[in-house]
Amino acid sequence: MHLALSRILICRTDNIGDVVLTLPLAGFLKGAIPGVQVDMVCRAYAAPVVRCCRHVDRVLALEELDIDRLFQDREYDTVIFAFPHRAIGRAARRAHVPNRVGSSHRLHHWISCNRLAHFSRARSNLHEAQLNFALLKPLGIDRQPALDEIWPLYGLQAPGEAAVGQLFDPTRFNLILHPKSNGNGREWPLARYTELAALLSKDPGIAVWITGSRAEGELLARAAPELLASPNVRNLCGQVDLDGLVALIGMADGLVASGTGPLHVAAALGRPTLGLFPPIKPIDIARWGALGQRAQSLCGAQACGNCTDAAHCRCMEAITARQVAQVVAGWRSTAAQQRGQRMEEAAA
Repeated sequence: MHLALSRILICRTDNIGDVVLTLPLAGFLKGAIPGVQVDMVCRAYAAPVVRCCRHVDRVLALEELDIDRLFQDREYDTVIFAFPHRAIGRAARRAHVPNRVGSSHRLHHWISCNRLAHFSRARSNLHEAQLNFALLKPLGIDRQPALDEIWPLYGLQAPGEAAVGQLFDPTRFNLILHPKSNGNGREWPLARYTELAALLSKDPGIAVWITGSRAEGELLARAAPELLASPNVRNLCGQVDLDGLVALIGMADGLVASGTGPLHVAAALGRPTLGLFPPIKPIDIARWGALGQRAQSLCGAQACGNCTDAAHCRCMEAITARQVAQVVAGWRSTAAQQRGQRMEEAAA
């Protein structure tokens, strides 16, 4: 039997992908505990994504918080540190929050937390989204969901933005390529993205959209000018904020990326999603693969054995543009069949 929980704060103050993979934890808690309030503290740049989750009642941006007053202003009975934060941990301890949950391998959690979860993310064979559920065990909730139980718990819905919607041509298959990862993962080489765009240009029904930050767009202009010059490609780097990007992904017909935030956003929104990963623990598919009803991931057949240079990883180079194009062709075929079925039903 779990403890009596009514107001829970989940702390996840790292990157967008990590935050998205924590949302199913909020979804589970909302379904398991009638009437529970679940709030989340995250970094300000990730807050627009969390605000799209129906399972999170209140989103607190870390940079806007007065941490010393956090637990005076809001009477939480439980804090779950899905990502450690020393200052918030100290504040929760001073405020005598009844349940303060953290992983035992963080030494400072032995001081700030009174309920410890005994597991190590680095040594586990579980997916990151599954690992978050280990934090419920000290609360009396012993739950380890299978991967296919997790994606229905995201609760993520893309915002509607008319200006973003006008970008896409509804008569074409609109594919997003997100080549960079802000240094957070092994990236598929830009040369492979250029090859992919060339392969896809043979189908005039496919429109390719490149997304990323303004700085990433400038990098692409220097390092992959052929990609941006492809006639079927439009560069949106730096042209939409995070709200706009989530809206864009929600309307797209598919997205291809390495292990980065937009990949997990697309999977959570139920869009056709392809993640590209190296076969290297702990950054492989088993730990970080895209989870979603229409998500899948690819990796090279085996580790290259010389993966210290992330910028020139032969594991990632081993994934061919033709492999990715075949996945996109499958999406394209499915989308065409569904469109035909809708037209037949409308005519009946």
